[in-house]
Amino acid sequence: MTATRPEPRAGVLAIDAYVPGKSTAPGAAKVYKLSSNETPLGPSPTAIKAYETVGKHLQDYPDGSASDLREAIGRVYGLDPSRIVCGAGSDDLLNLLARAYLSDGDEAIHTTHGFLVYPIATLGTGATPVVAPEKDLTADVDAILKRVTPKTRMVFLANPNNPTGTYIPFDEVKRLHKGLPPNVLFVIDAAYSEYVQRNDYESGIELVATSDNVVMVRTFSKIHGLAALRLGWVYGPAHVIDAINRIRGPFNVNAPAIAAGIAAIEDAAHQERSREHNSKWLAWLTDEIGKLGLKVTPSVANFVLIHFPDQKGKTAKEADAFLTKRGLVLRQVGAYKLPNALRMSVGTEEANRLVVKALADFLDGAK
Repeated sequence: MTATRPEPRAGVLAIDAYVPGKSTAPGAAKVYKLSSNETPLGPSPTAIKAYETVGKHLQDYPDGSASDLREAIGRVYGLDPSRIVCGAGSDDLLNLLARAYLSDGDEAIHTTHGFLVYPIATLGTGATPVVAPEKDLTADVDAILKRVTPKTRMVFLANPNNPTGTYIPFDEVKRLHKGLPPNVLFVIDAAYSEYVQRNDYESGIELVATSDNVVMVRTFSKIHGLAALRLGWVYGPAHVIDAINRIRGPFNVNAPAIAAGIAAIEDAAHQERSREHNSKWLAWLTDEIGKLGLKVTPSVANFVLIHFPDQKGKTAKEADAFLTKRGLVLRQVGAYKLPNALRMSVGTEEANRLVVKALADFLDGAK
């Protein structure tokens, strides 16, 4: 039958569009946005200054290769800048990787509660997303390997994972890689790696440096506090970097983002302050919310996943409505197949204490 209008490629209409965390609480005197894992400390003051300086030259195109930013990243992490590509957020880079390496009929594996961009990027290329079940809300290496077929071309691993906050140790990451065929691209999404303080964790740099089929994706949206600028980077083998550079936009990173990114990644003291604040309040929230009788999934990132009983008057949806009335905006995670949970970003001391108090009131039946 002849089409009567343009039709998108197979897979596009199967995509459930990504819905960001809400940011409003109508009627509340003050809103505490804890739905998008933004840092409560904000960006480095030097990053703000660098951003403002570029505002005087907005008529100029940015450096199309973001060379100064790539060199800054290389200095901080000891990496070859030629093996780095920058993009408009890590989700931009995830989509570029999918475009470069997935085709109709291919398969890409992600875990049950993995980042929603993975199936979106996969379906957009005409490939098929394959879901590997998790164990205790944590990626299961054996389950992933069991789903590898001759059609598999990519494996996405968020480590730590959003929205669960769980991670797998480096030995397990290496075991997963060892079990993959050499023609499968292993994508390690380390968006929250700067927050992790575990001796058995490694962001993926070492594996990329010693492999031909591994890339690591990072973002400036979390600990660096540059979410509004959309900035991320990927480190990979030279042949993968070459492929990405061939399809990315010629000016896919804007000049203010480049300038702010350089300043942010070089401000180690600001990052450490952010890490210390997160460690303190992550532990406090986990403990205090647990005392209320709610289960909290142990997290190594900058958020906690709070589980609610499937009981009328106590559900996650009802808790969300209760909190929103008080200006406390958390993230519903039904799209992540976690309908009875809410994800809460670690906020300021004021916000953290208000959430715990509100949750106590909610469970006590307060109005």
